[in-house]
Amino acid sequence: MIKKILIANRGEIACRVIKTARRMGIATVAVYSDADANALHVHKADESIHIGAAPSKESYLMADRIIDAAKKLNVDAIHPGYGFLSENAAFAEKCKQNDIIFIGPPTSAIEAMGSKSAAKHIMEKAGVPLVPGYHGNDQSESVLKKSADDMGYPVLLKAAAGGGGKGMRLVNSESEFKDALGAAKREASASFGDDTMLVEKYLTQPRHVEIQVFCDEHGNGVYLFERDCSVQRRHQKVIEEAPAPGLSDDIRQQMGEAALKAAQAINYVGAGTVEFLYDKDGSFYFMEMNTRLQVEHPVTEYITGEDLVEWQINVAQGHTLPKNQTELTMHGHAFEARIYAEDPDNDFLPSTGRLKLLQPPQEDKHVRVDTGVLEGDEVSVYYDPMIAKLVVWDEDRDKALQRLLKALREYYIDGVATNIEFLYNVAASQPFRKQELVTTFIEKNKHLLFAKEVAPDIEKLPVMAALMLLSEQQRSRKSTGDPTSPWSLPTSWRANELHEQTLTLHYAGKEFALKVSVLNDRQTGLTTNAWKVSYETSRWVVTGELVEHGLTVNLDGHRQRFTWSQQDNQFVLFAADEAYHFTHQLPDLGVEDDNNSAQGFNAPMNGTVVELLVTPNETVEKGTTLMVMEAMKMEHSIKAPATGKVTSFFYRAGELVDGGAPLLEFEEDE
Repeated sequence: MIKKILIANRGEIACRVIKTARRMGIATVAVYSDADANALHVHKADESIHIGAAPSKESYLMADRIIDAAKKLNVDAIHPGYGFLSENAAFAEKCKQNDIIFIGPPTSAIEAMGSKSAAKHIMEKAGVPLVPGYHGNDQSESVLKKSADDMGYPVLLKAAAGGGGKGMRLVNSESEFKDALGAAKREASASFGDDTMLVEKYLTQPRHVEIQVFCDEHGNGVYLFERDCSVQRRHQKVIEEAPAPGLSDDIRQQMGEAALKAAQAINYVGAGTVEFLYDKDGSFYFMEMNTRLQVEHPVTEYITGEDLVEWQINVAQGHTLPKNQTELTMHGHAFEARIYAEDPDNDFLPSTGRLKLLQPPQEDKHVRVDTGVLEGDEVSVYYDPMIAKLVVWDEDRDKALQRLLKALREYYIDGVATNIEFLYNVAASQPFRKQELVTTFIEKNKHLLFAKEVAPDIEKLPVMAALMLLSEQQRSRKSTGDPTSPWSLPTSWRANELHEQTLTLHYAGKEFALKVSVLNDRQTGLTTNAWKVSYETSRWVVTGELVEHGLTVNLDGHRQRFTWSQQDNQFVLFAADEAYHFTHQLPDLGVEDDNNSAQGFNAPMNGTVVELLVTPNETVEKGTTLMVMEAMKMEHSIKAPATGKVTSFFYRAGELVDGGAPLLEFEEDE
């Protein structure tokens, strides 16, 4: 019987496992790196133990350290979560050798599915339909390229040991093949320690539909229906839903039975996901099997009413499945939106920084937020940039979609760039509403999904003025310690002079000079939190009050509530419709800006230099990749803007770089 579980993972999945284990009366142990010493999963667990430095290869990927920690704390079982060691057959075997239950499939099943090429052969023998492709052992560039040439472009390069979109590149033409193969191999090697590649024909209008399977060691197996995961960026899922829209009961049964056939072909035990490409003609093809719990498992839990982590724990103890296929039913519709620290308008580059504001929507029976961070936590370069999973449910797709849109509008984060606005645009778009789902959804509908220039909302100017004034009042009172002092008033107060000032702010790419005068209390003569604000021909009377991150204003009789955040003179005002970013231009005190950087390309993010691909003074053509950076498991290539040469690199492979730092000097040919 399992009495204590060590979770060999971090973040939201560690918190998720802890929640179910606690409900089952099972004690939990968290592991943590230097970067995670104060992380939420560490505080939620009954015990925690340090396992190494911040980089995952020195902590969460250190199998022996995790085994030693489990033995030291008398752990009965290890739950690997997803990512890290979750599909590492050697780790599962080490658990078995040390009499620790691995809450996952047998080593043989992980090995069978761990290589995508080997998995294809197994599925072919089992009669599971496959996408045309090359899955051979000859990994020479010439053989891989010939396979792609023979298949016809576009093709997909995939890491044989991969998952989560890592080590994967879409190649649209022969000219792209060499660079794409190099990048995919580097990413695969860094993520999985194996750069073996597959080449598959890329279907142009497929959907990504996956089946949740569960098997026990007594020969029983079920499928808990399907999820549609077609909306992806960089081959990583963005919004998932269950059940898959428009899927007939007949196709659902065919895919479910094919998924079980795949699981039974490798004597599977535990939770697994069989992923298919589903074409518009109703045909479907096996892609891969993930031998672990998936990130998007909550949507399956919502529509079935089952706790999949509880199923995992019980099956790992040798129990039979709690239900057979006929006892499983679906009810309603669920969506999961992955909240990431990234900038969709800058090629989804990861964003690092401190979460100055983190205010998720209220959780209830319709809304669930799975997260591993708290306000004030640091989003670092070392791990995946996911902040949370926002999951919603309702009786049908339309109602659930409205829940999702409302929840996204009530999710407020500041301190890092996020994809919340992008997720809203996806969910609100007509193609998504009309279920026009394909794996190229984002590329196909990019004109609808990314930020567009909009005219500034003039009616928000007095609200911004009130926020700036109240924020300054709050700061002044803290510094003086005397709320009655005139020096605490943000009014440009001068004895015997009119309380009037000009506030200059930058908003929506424009500069606005607002005239602000204080309204006095007629009975006492004291100033209040009330102002007259004017801009050109517009005039407003506004009063306001700040309580923590809440702002309440009355604008010409219209009472409104907002959430806000501030970093120095930069503000974010969160309204029901969108987030308004603006900057208070401080007075010019004659201090010169001495922030000139060296000539060269600046780092687009905090990260690590992976590889320098050219030598100094080597002549290169426009578009040549000069160096590769990596942050949060994602690569970014720095390319030559023209024919020329790199005269100097400022960093070597393996070194950490701050976002904005100059990386190299480049000299264009005349």
